[in-house]
Formats: sequence, C-alpha cells, structure tokens
Amino acid sequence: MSSRSQGMKSFTTIWLGQLVSLLGSGLTSFAMGIWVLEKSHSVTQFTLTIVLTSAGMLVAPFAGAIVDRSDRRTVLILCNIGSALSSLALFLLLRAGSLAVWHIYIVVACNSIFNTFQWPALVAAITTLVPADDLGRADGMLEMGNAATTIAAPPLAGLLMAFTGVWNLLLIDFVTFFFAIVSLLLITVPRPPRSAEGETGKSSLWHEAAVGWHFIRARQGLLALLVFFAAVNFFASICGVALLPMVRGFASPAQVGIVMSMTGIGMLIGGLIMTATGGPRPRIYGILGVAAAMSVCFVLTGARPSLLTTCIGTLLFFTGIPIMNGSSQAIWQAKVPPDLQGRVFAVRRMIAQFTTPIGDFSSGPLADRVFNPLLVPGGTLAGSIGLLIGVGENRGIGLMFVVLAIFPLLIAVWGFANPKVRYVERDLPDALTEKPGAEAAEGSGLPESAVAPA
Repeated sequence: MSSRSQGMKSFTTIWLGQLVSLLGSGLTSFAMGIWVLEKSHSVTQFTLTIVLTSAGMLVAPFAGAIVDRSDRRTVLILCNIGSALSSLALFLLLRAGSLAVWHIYIVVACNSIFNTFQWPALVAAITTLVPADDLGRADGMLEMGNAATTIAAPPLAGLLMAFTGVWNLLLIDFVTFFFAIVSLLLITVPRPPRSAEGETGKSSLWHEAAVGWHFIRARQGLLALLVFFAAVNFFASICGVALLPMVRGFASPAQVGIVMSMTGIGMLIGGLIMTATGGPRPRIYGILGVAAAMSVCFVLTGARPSLLTTCIGTLLFFTGIPIMNGSSQAIWQAKVPPDLQGRVFAVRRMIAQFTTPIGDFSSGPLADRVFNPLLVPGGTLAGSIGLLIGVGENRGIGLMFVVLAIFPLLIAVWGFANPKVRYVERDLPDALTEKPGAEAAEGSGLPESAVAPA
C-alpha cells in the first residue's frame, strides 16, 4: 500500500473514532443544557455554561507548547480519557442525586481545557499523516463530522431522554470515548520532521509558549489572515446568537426547529464539498469568497419574516463555513513546520476566536436596546423601513442582520485588496517538503521559512 493511501487510511480510522466520540459529547451537551435550565430556571446560568466553553483559551499557548513536546497520539488519548472521566463523574453524581449546576460549570471548563490540547494535536497529526494535496479533503471530513453530530445529536438526545433519562446519555457518552481511544491505538502517528524554527524555540515552557506568537508575527500574511478571521467571527457570532429569537418572533416552535436544522445541514453540505473536491484553488479564494457571500446570506436571513428566505440564507451561510474553515486549515498546515504546529495552531485559534465571546455578549444588548425598539408597532422606523422588512416582535433583529451584512463584504474586500492576505499562499514557502508518514532522519530539518517582501 502506498504511503499516500496508508496515510488517508490512518486518518480515516482516527476520524471514525472521533465521530462516534463527538456524537456522544453532543448528546451530553444537549442533555446538560436542558438539565441546567430545568434545575436553575435561569437563562443566565445556562448562558454561563456556554461562556465556559471558552475557558481553554486561557491555557492555549501552553497547550500548544506541550503538544509539540509530546507524542501527538498520546496527547489525543489522554484528552479523550480526561473527557471520559468527566462524563463518568457527572453520571455518578446524577445517579447519587448530588449533581449541582456548579458541577456542570467545572466539567464544562475542564472539557474546554482538554479540547484546547486536543484540537492542535489532532490538526498537527493530520499534517504528518495526510499528503499535502489531500489536506483540504481531510479538513473537509472533520467539518463534515462536526456537521453530522450537530444534526443528529439534539433529536437523538431528546428521544433518549424521553425513554431512558439523562443519566443514560452520560453513560453512552462515557462509552463513546473508548471508540476514539481504540481508533488511536490502532494507528501510528509519525513524529514530525525537525525544522529550524522548531529546534530554535526549544527551551523553557514559558519561552516555547511564546514561540507560536513570534512565528505568526514574523509572517505578516498569516497574521493578517488571523485579523481577517477575528473580524468575520465577531459579526458572525452577533448574528448567530440572534438567529433563534429572530425566527421565534414570526414562526412556531416547529418552524424554528426547521430553520435551526439548516445550520447542521448546511455544514454537512459544505463538508461534503470540501471532502469531494479539496476546496477552491487558490485556497485563499475559498476564504475571501465565502466571506463576501456571507453578506448576501445575512440579507436573505433578515430581510423578511419569511420561513423560506430565512432557511435559504441560513443554509447557504452554514454551507460556506466548512469551505472557509477547511481552506484556511489547509493553508496553515502547509505553511507551518509540522513540529511547530501545536504551538502555532493554539495561538492561531486563540487570536481568531477571541472576538467570538465579545460578539456573543454584544448580540443581546444590540437587539434589545438598539434595533428591536425601532421596529415595534409605533417604533421610529415602523412606518418606513418597517414597511419593507416587517414590524413586530424581534423584527429589529432582522434589521440588525441587514445592517451588519455590509461588514463581511467590506472585510472580504479588505482581504482581497491586501496583498499579504491575497498572496499568502504564493509568498510564504510551503513547510511540507517531505512525504507525510515518513519520520525525519536524525538531524534532518526543513529550511527556515521567511516572509517574502510585500
């Protein structure tokens, strides 16, 4: 068997194990959210469980340094064991009648930390397993797996809760982690080849934690790409949080469910597109093109209180997400030396996503205090813009979608006009000069990357 087919086979083995584990985690996430709401009768306490999913960002640079110091497969196994023990702890507490909301907070924060180690370890492992030409397909499979669990987990969890109770979902989640662990034990993840950057950065953990940031800062194209994603994530998170209450303002609960299902279906379609094609080439066009298309999606979603146009806008938006993420992932995997990817990818994720909780927190005040009052009956814009996009409960959120729609387009135009972003694939040399799956010889290394002059 060729090294290329063997690498994809090993990746597929890991992917299948992670897919089963993700489904189990999705069941628990849904069940615990419902449990917190029923136990506390507090939306604020429920929201805190969502906020704590970002707790791992606090340790991201150190997580990346530890991932690069360690065997990636070992890190993945330990993270799955940690998450499995968290589910087991919830199961035992619930069965004993001792489970409290604050226990959920601790488990959510711990799992966020485990995920902060797991994500860079998984992505870096893919780089050493999968040939460079297949990175887009592999990243598309990851996105497709996330989408499949997004679609399947909520209805399956609801069904199981009705017949077996919450505690059985926790037990199922505990068992599913062993599928991920076994899949990892069945394969070998090659050591990454040594690079000049990776060897130079080795010293204390504190110093290594800063190496990822220094690597990105020295490559202005990658730094500009992170600024691009941070800006897009800010506006996408504002609208993402507001989608459900906007739809609920004009639709029945069943119709709300139809719209929300478009998120998972769209992600599945986008993941399938990436898996089948590997994504657009150059990959930067997939990123910039999807960002520009987001503006159209925002307008379709918010312009009318219509189930059809809202479904179309939501479906198209979430179809683009895996294409954008997969294209970006492939660029980073190609440009960052494999032995440095843990540190770089952890910092990368922290920078690109730090605007997401800001957007989440901004969404409610913007809707309640700025936009909704404008389009209630008798509101300032009810007799003008309200004639076009409707008046009533939460129709101001529709106006918010339309107003904010200009920003993804402006961000995409900025990215295209910025040569550091547009030519990031051309100007930065590829770090992948050896075949995945081939362990580097002692003392061998990759040439140090350098940014071409702008």
